[in-house]
Amino acid sequence: MQDLTPRQIVAELDRHIVGQKDAKRAVAIAVRNRWRRQRLPEELQAEITPKNILMIGPTGVGKTEIARRLAKLTGAPFIKIEATKFTEVGYYGRDVESMIRELVENAISLVREQERKKVEEQARARVEERLVDLLAPAPPLGFDNEQSQDAAARHERTREKMRAMLAAGELENRKVEVSIEQKSVPMMFTGGGLEQMDFDIQGMFEKIMPKHTKRREVTVAEARKILFEQECEALINQEKVHAAAIDLASNLGIIFLDEVDKITAAEGKGADVSRQGVQRDLLPIVEGTTVQTKYGYVSTDHILFVAAGAFHRSKPSDLMPELQGRFPIRVELTDLTREDFIRILREPKNALTRQYAALMKTEGVEVEFTDDAIEAMADIAFRVNQTTQNIGARRLATIMERLLEELSFEAADMGSGKVTVNAAYVNQRLGDVAEDEDLSRFIL
Repeated sequence: MQDLTPRQIVAELDRHIVGQKDAKRAVAIAVRNRWRRQRLPEELQAEITPKNILMIGPTGVGKTEIARRLAKLTGAPFIKIEATKFTEVGYYGRDVESMIRELVENAISLVREQERKKVEEQARARVEERLVDLLAPAPPLGFDNEQSQDAAARHERTREKMRAMLAAGELENRKVEVSIEQKSVPMMFTGGGLEQMDFDIQGMFEKIMPKHTKRREVTVAEARKILFEQECEALINQEKVHAAAIDLASNLGIIFLDEVDKITAAEGKGADVSRQGVQRDLLPIVEGTTVQTKYGYVSTDHILFVAAGAFHRSKPSDLMPELQGRFPIRVELTDLTREDFIRILREPKNALTRQYAALMKTEGVEVEFTDDAIEAMADIAFRVNQTTQNIGARRLATIMERLLEELSFEAADMGSGKVTVNAAYVNQRLGDVAEDEDLSRFIL
């Protein structure tokens, strides 16, 4: 996990997400507490459990984006999962334990990448040797000892010449034959039951079924990539990777549980019989239990859970009391204001205005957004959100697409040029639609 202070985490999140300081601070503190716990004596580490977070706020205000950016920042095993994907045990669908299996898979990818970096140099050296063997195969052994010695000497000189040419990049287009192992898939399983099996059925079949190798003729450049992957796999100790991944997932794993408000069910309404059951199944996972995966047992005691939901038609108190108690930190995200929309279009590193300008630049068309254009778009976004359904910052994507629809269509035929998008441009294309509430309800 990267050694980032809460202030640094908030500063990094500020580069991509506008506002929502409370949510950023809560997440930053929770992540830093993971780092602090790692530096305590082992007996005390076991006693300190993470303080799970529940983020409450309307759609499009940054809940999911905070999670996405956090995943890149921490470098810890992280998965984002929708609560609506799960069904109660006994119903057709996915059980809640599958999220822990996904977290372990994510941890394995992280650990394997770290191990791969350690063996890259050794793997490259072995690849060069294998390429030389392919380009200059050993001569057949002769009966005459003197002839065999001469052939061996000539072969060694040829190998050195090939090695020098490889290093100079002169043989990249030369064709060689490489063996590629193909994994046989004996049968196809469908449905949600396969992932719930307690044993690795796919791994079992791979051991039973014979391995198929296929020889392919490829260029040296392509062969280098294929052989590099093979050598890395051979050098990495898979058992060590699995053990380290389970430890990493158990102690530093973060699960972002989105759309948690959708698993609340009002009493007396049988819209979805399994919603309450999903909450009951989630409870032991969040409280702390041991989940069996094909790599080993994973304890969920120290996994951090960040739940989020809009809670439009329900409220956090509609969740089971036991589940509510497992999310002690509540953070409310606020609706976006007109000023927030202006900042969203202007400040973030990946602002929509920059994205569309970059897309148009590929066609040779330079697009410039003036300050009054940004303010006009923010006005329309805020007004439409107030008069129709409030979908937060997602409204800006709809507005930008509608605004630049004609330019996107014509840009390929324009050749090159510069287009300045100002308030008049915005009002000409969006003014009528934004003013008409019925039209904006369907178009924007």
